[in-house]
Amino acid sequence: MIKFFLMVNKQGQTRLSRYYEHVEINKRTMLEAEVIKNCLSRSKDECSFIEYKDFKLVYRQYAALFIVVGIDQTENEMAVYELIHNFVEVLDKYFSRVSELDVSFSVSEIHLL
Repeated sequence: MIKFFLMVNKQGQTRLSRYYEHVEINKRTMLEAEVIKNCLSRSKDECSFIEYKDFKLVYRQYAALFIVVGIDQTENEMAVYELIHNFVEVLDKYFSRVSELDVSFSVSEIHLL
């Protein structure tokens, strides 16, 4: 099961976050900071799956954006890795070349609806 979905830039700023379980706001901030630090500090040669506390992190980098998905121990990492890629392909088709600005714009549009 997916626990959360994050979109982060190279500076470590969260551009999009979606939680699928209740997490208190102050704990979200701490969790995001630790998760981002773990993912951004890894080299491109390292695996995109990280064991973290009681769940796994699956992340993928696209230009200046990192997409990080937190999953439970029973979830298939490769399936989530492909899910991330499919998500980016959809964004790319919609925006014709997705960027951090597009993500910020689309998130603000969603919140207005």
